[in-house]
Amino acid sequence: MPLRKRSRWWWLGPLASIAIFGASLVVLWHIVSQMEPAELASAFANASLRQLGLAAGFTALSYLLLTGYDALALRRLGLSIPYRTTALASFTSYSVSFTLGFPIVTGGTVRYWIYSPKGVRASEVASLTVIAGLTFWLGLGAILCASLIYSAEAVAMLARTSPLVVQLVGGLVGFSILGYLVWIATGERSVRVRGWNLPLPGLGVTLGQMALGACEVSAAAAVLFVLLPGGYNLEYPAFLAAYIFACLIGIASHAPGGLGVFEATMLVALNRLPFEHVLGALLIFRVIYYILPFILALVLLALNEIIRRIRRHEV
Repeated sequence: MPLRKRSRWWWLGPLASIAIFGASLVVLWHIVSQMEPAELASAFANASLRQLGLAAGFTALSYLLLTGYDALALRRLGLSIPYRTTALASFTSYSVSFTLGFPIVTGGTVRYWIYSPKGVRASEVASLTVIAGLTFWLGLGAILCASLIYSAEAVAMLARTSPLVVQLVGGLVGFSILGYLVWIATGERSVRVRGWNLPLPGLGVTLGQMALGACEVSAAAAVLFVLLPGGYNLEYPAFLAAYIFACLIGIASHAPGGLGVFEATMLVALNRLPFEHVLGALLIFRVIYYILPFILALVLLALNEIIRRIRRHEV
């Protein structure tokens, strides 16, 4: 079987991967160095083992559901990839992009690093990344709509506005999602950008995306919710709306992982709760949901590269 000629641009993929890995280490050092050891120790001391256990469990559930984002996208693109590869690519790409930001670039680069040896082209990785992102936004929108309408009064108290305004925003989000569903249900839809054509999932897959995304967002929010102090009558649906708004503001800020912006928004939204306890919960949430998976992802990427090189030399 003739060997495939290597493209003259073959070095761009490894170079981008090395750059992402190096940037990851720098950002990780920056985040860890900004944390006060005394404050972090105090936060963990104030949290019960039950809270820490539930937070770890919901974190594992969230990242497990995230693997479904890639699995659905691969299915839409007609690509057959072993689940262990899908799980590795999904976990590492999200762990890195959550911390570094710019998911199209960082997440796409990590995915290409994992998927390219399986024969997945760069254009297919780009399509996969966009479709997976669509799953996240559909789930986010569905949960935001439901929480705003279901807990309008509680959300209005947190936002210091009227329940009518909250319901109006929820209705607008719901109509936007409904409009998208009607649009894709009426025929084959695709997005074309400078010759690159992305076929959008049909209605059935889109509904699956929405359900999966909604469950994943709910699991991620539950990580922080179980770490908050009890006894203040904070309803989970109302908290969910505040969490989503904080995520949106963090994403808009382009700060790595929404660092600082997410925490500030949550502190304002939850100002009825004791400041020290909320700040402690946010610190633990940052460690459990972002930093620990990020470190594990870097270890897995390094091990994957070592194993790949050993197998290449054996052949």
